[in-house]
Amino acid sequence: MMLAWFLLSFLFHFLYAHNDFFTSTGQMTDLLYAEKDLVTSLKEYIKQEENRLEQVKEWADKLDSLTITATQDPEGFLGHPVNAFKLMKRLNSEWSDLENLVLKDTTNGFISNLTVQRQYFPTDEDQTGAAKALLRLQDTYQLSANAISSGDLPGVVHKSRMTVEDCYELGKIAYSDADYYHTELWMAQALSQLDEGEESPIDKVTVMDYLSYAIYQQGELDRALELTKRMLKLDPNHHRANGNLKYFEFQLEKQRKAENEKKEEDQKRVLDKRDAQRKRSKDPLPERKKYERLCRGEGIKLTPRRQSRLFCRYSNNNRNPRLLLAPVKQEDEWDRPRIVRYHEIISDSEIETVKEMAKPRLKRATVHDPITGKLTTAQYRVSKSAWLSGYEHSTIERINQRIEDVTGLEMDTAEELQVANYGVGGQYEPHFDFGRKDEPDAFKELGTGNRIATWLFYMSDVSAGGATVFTDVGAAVWPKKGTAVFWYNLFPSGEGDYSTRHAACPVLVGNKWVSNKWIHERGQEFRRPCALSEVE
Repeated sequence: MMLAWFLLSFLFHFLYAHNDFFTSTGQMTDLLYAEKDLVTSLKEYIKQEENRLEQVKEWADKLDSLTITATQDPEGFLGHPVNAFKLMKRLNSEWSDLENLVLKDTTNGFISNLTVQRQYFPTDEDQTGAAKALLRLQDTYQLSANAISSGDLPGVVHKSRMTVEDCYELGKIAYSDADYYHTELWMAQALSQLDEGEESPIDKVTVMDYLSYAIYQQGELDRALELTKRMLKLDPNHHRANGNLKYFEFQLEKQRKAENEKKEEDQKRVLDKRDAQRKRSKDPLPERKKYERLCRGEGIKLTPRRQSRLFCRYSNNNRNPRLLLAPVKQEDEWDRPRIVRYHEIISDSEIETVKEMAKPRLKRATVHDPITGKLTTAQYRVSKSAWLSGYEHSTIERINQRIEDVTGLEMDTAEELQVANYGVGGQYEPHFDFGRKDEPDAFKELGTGNRIATWLFYMSDVSAGGATVFTDVGAAVWPKKGTAVFWYNLFPSGEGDYSTRHAACPVLVGNKWVSNKWIHERGQEFRRPCALSEVE
């Protein structure tokens, strides 16, 4: 394009400098050659523009088909974690590439429009967060990289495959965190897809470079050496691979000598890669394993005798006037701690009202910092939440009154209704709702005492994952739209019930909406009288 403009400028300058060309055939013949050069340049420019526009057209066609499908069921589409990750990646990285591709097209308003819109696009932090959510799902639900990449997840409606670039991106993010376990999994998946013939701008040598180093970092020198040799067959002059070849051979020989000296001891040694990774990250292994098992539905089951003591019933809460003609459907979910579920306790229209009110206010959920006592974000709580007051809308007021009628507890001292939405890999790791003795100022600013009980509405079904699990006792409560669960956090004596330690499992497929009411001690003196013992 610049060449065409240069030649045109040259021609105009030439014309104005010699505006009497018609007087000389010789000079006019020079113009013919100049024009010929311009035509050649113009054709090259047209060819480049056609190629560029063809790339833009292919991109537009692909995105047009994708967005039509996605916008027909936005929450369902984004309920697939791969779709959510690819959206973050696309808006943060790939649209920038398109912007650069068409940057010269200043005659169209597209660039200015894209530039304006891009300030609202996801950031690197969003893209990294979505990638780490995929890794979290992979661990919690014991999914292979191939299963995630191919989109073969339970309950999937909008199936989506990952490209080599997607897998490579996940591997790089894991690598940047020195997470060599996941680096290996995703670089190996990228390499597998390249070996199967998938076309990609990422070449095998680049992938193997990361993969061999990740394998080396996990102590498998022989495999790292084998990959390095394979790299050198593809690129004999690869500087780092040549250096690694010598180093790995030296280290492997050194290792073999050590193995010969301690053969019997080393033959019994088994390396659990994931346990090694967790040890490096100081992960609380015992509870974490129990938490993940419960999330997969592999937790502790009630004995038949305990199960026989759980019932379903109609309840009017000691003849509450508002429940006499319309008692609520109550089901026992667990015995100790007692967890009950209420069916058909919130209508679809009420749910939509709550969601519409909450959506504009959703912000990253916070937790109490036990050291500072202040609210802060944390990696173990990944969701967005909003708070709704009864005076804002009659629906919220009616919901608050319903909770009071069903539980018999005072709502005036309870916290506002908190609405939470869990996106890709959204979770809240094991925690207590009540303040412990080492947190004397946890709710001091509220002036209503500790959290005596928790009421939790499920405002959506979840295709896979998303259970509420109680890690100390092995209970798992699964989301069901229109229901709510309730439990006491404190014994009648006022002491905390540590068996209520619970967590929100990562959402594997779907979109999880919940709302909860944290009920406080103040105002319950005559509704739930104190006792000296830790019994109900």
